[in-house]
Amino acid sequence: MTSDTATTHLITDVGQSKRFLNRRRRETGLGYLMLAPSLLIFSVFVFYPFFKNFYLGFFRTPPFPGLPARYVGLDQFREVLTSDYFTNSFRVTIVFALLTVPAGIILGLLLAMVANQRLRGIGAYRTIFSSTVATSVAVASVIFGTLLNPQVGLLPWLGLTTNPAILENPKYALFAVAVTTIWQNLGLSFIVMSSGLQAIPDEIIEATEVDGARPWTRFWRVTLPLLSPTVFFAFVVGSIVAFQTFGQIDLLTQGGPIDKTNVLTYAIYKALRDQNEGKAAVLAVALFGVTLLLTTAQMRILERRVHYGN
Repeated sequence: MTSDTATTHLITDVGQSKRFLNRRRRETGLGYLMLAPSLLIFSVFVFYPFFKNFYLGFFRTPPFPGLPARYVGLDQFREVLTSDYFTNSFRVTIVFALLTVPAGIILGLLLAMVANQRLRGIGAYRTIFSSTVATSVAVASVIFGTLLNPQVGLLPWLGLTTNPAILENPKYALFAVAVTTIWQNLGLSFIVMSSGLQAIPDEIIEATEVDGARPWTRFWRVTLPLLSPTVFFAFVVGSIVAFQTFGQIDLLTQGGPIDKTNVLTYAIYKALRDQNEGKAAVLAVALFGVTLLLTTAQMRILERRVHYGN
């Protein structure tokens, strides 16, 4: 009798296991079926162009249209990545990121600190501070291009002129484009920082006030550590966006004067405009590699100073 009972339990367990496995297979199949449209879109518009770009980098574009591309292996990568053209574009991109990312985060944080105060009418200031988030790169570029125009712009009206004009001046052109970028991204930076500040519990700030901590001490010892995940996020995303800047450069300076604003993305565009697909592919691979290395370094180094505690 005991043997029959054990056999019955064994058969029952085996049946339940089979039903469980069948249900898991159906759920897995349904999951892949629902993911199929997204995977198809990503394969066509992301994965295929990504690997095709590496492939094109191994072929040198012929000097005349109609001729076949010639396989050169890694020679083209070595020539492009060791050229003065790439070195200058890489340096300009780094300088541009250093000008825009920290300044945008600091200004966004300052505006968020002001807007976080309990003052009458502060909602109107929040709307004003965040208004640039609705401004496209093209609109921001046109606004600042007009303001910096040497004939009808704001600077001549204020008596501030440079010779040549600021957007044509090798010394100030990159700085002018950086100011345009900072202003255009300021609304997003303000919103991100405001959300981080509002997530800090009021009880913690009130406790520091009761303890007699001064405003700067409260900010440096309490607010900033609790805000560090938001600042870290803004820094990583801002760096990636800065390395992908294109619209401002194209509308304001076209990479000039004398390549002083020729960032990597615009260098890729110029190579494509000259129908040099091989060179453009190498530059695109380099941009991907630099962005990947920068993001990885930020994740490994800066994240150590991020405080995720409640």
